[in-house]
Amino acid sequence: MISADIREKSDRILNRAAWRLIPFMVLMYVVSFLDRVNISFAALEMNQDLGFSPQVYGFASGIFFFGYFLFEVPSNLMLQKVGARIWMCRICVTWGLLSMLTAFVKDPVSFSVVRFLLGAAEAGLYPGMVLYMTYWFPSSTRARFIALFLAGVPLSNVIGAPISGWLLGLSGHGLAGWQWMLILEGIPSLVCGVATLWFLPDGPAKAKWLSDDEKRIIAARLAAEPPGALHGFKEMLFDKRIWILMIPDFSIVIALYGLNLWQPQMIKAMGYSNIQTGFIVALPYLLAMGAMVGLGYSSDRSGERAKHVAFGAFMGAIGMAGAVLLTNHNAVFASLCLACCGIYAALAVFWTLPSSLLRGTAAAAGLALLNSFSNLGGFFGPYLMGWARQTTGNFTLGMLLLSGMLVLAGVSVIMIGRAFFSHLDSQKPS
Repeated sequence: MISADIREKSDRILNRAAWRLIPFMVLMYVVSFLDRVNISFAALEMNQDLGFSPQVYGFASGIFFFGYFLFEVPSNLMLQKVGARIWMCRICVTWGLLSMLTAFVKDPVSFSVVRFLLGAAEAGLYPGMVLYMTYWFPSSTRARFIALFLAGVPLSNVIGAPISGWLLGLSGHGLAGWQWMLILEGIPSLVCGVATLWFLPDGPAKAKWLSDDEKRIIAARLAAEPPGALHGFKEMLFDKRIWILMIPDFSIVIALYGLNLWQPQMIKAMGYSNIQTGFIVALPYLLAMGAMVGLGYSSDRSGERAKHVAFGAFMGAIGMAGAVLLTNHNAVFASLCLACCGIYAALAVFWTLPSSLLRGTAAAAGLALLNSFSNLGGFFGPYLMGWARQTTGNFTLGMLLLSGMLVLAGVSVIMIGRAFFSHLDSQKPS
């Protein structure tokens, strides 16, 4: 236990730290996710220009996650070894260059290769940032900060969707609009990579804007944290809870990317222009930002995690089904908003569960292992949607299958919470 005085002082210091760190971390995630999913807007013109079928697009856009899968654990271990500052710079710069290179693909093979390499380059960013938060923030406050960081995902769509729709109208110097879009949207990643060297200290001990006394207070607060059940790599690898947690995470992620990488085409198929599609797609993600932060704060206040994740997953399932079963355009838009809010809010709170189990090397490797396996849903979601679209000629089957996956996520996380995490409910913040 820590004294009330230390708790009060550390809360003030960590709030100040959050204002310094979280906005830049959000910016990093905004540009990373923009480079990851702007292909969904490029597809509005690229698929026709290069003759890609729905199944080819779904496969190549999703193969990104196999690169992510293979390199995520090594990437997170490197972050722990060399420090967040240097390693995040490397991640940002390499993914920015590869995202720009996507503008010059010519056929399914080159498209798939570049997407795979982009996944390998970006591997480790998200679990690395979750690991980085454990260096700063106690578990009782972590859900809200993870939610704020993850708000960069929908924010990237709020900002990027209208811009991407507008950039598709550009052309010149022998390049089509989708090529200009990919090139120009890769530049912010390069800038972020360089800025990381100044804005992201490796941890509280390296933060020049903290006094020695403030560093000691943060260290005391973190030292008083309940010890994680797992510390070593081998111990983590053989713990069944890490592997079981992949079930709800995979089920959420497959729906997230299945929707994310196909939503612009769904909207455009309703008769809207590229620019209109950009603004319409932005709305669900704008609302999702509020849902993520709201559910994160609710989870921190109550100390309850699993039921909050399940609530978001069930909400997302209803929205996914409604988007294809309803016919009125406003009802479809409302359903897509509900789907995005539920999916992203569930994912934000979910990550408090594994981070409560892991410390040290187990945290670096375990968070990456869980995220890398679960992110394979990022391959199967878009590919499933592409297969269903090519087979049936519409989006109904794919969306209903993804809705079912969210139901699985909700049911499984409730069961996992009861079996392994009931002790967290009693650790409510004082």
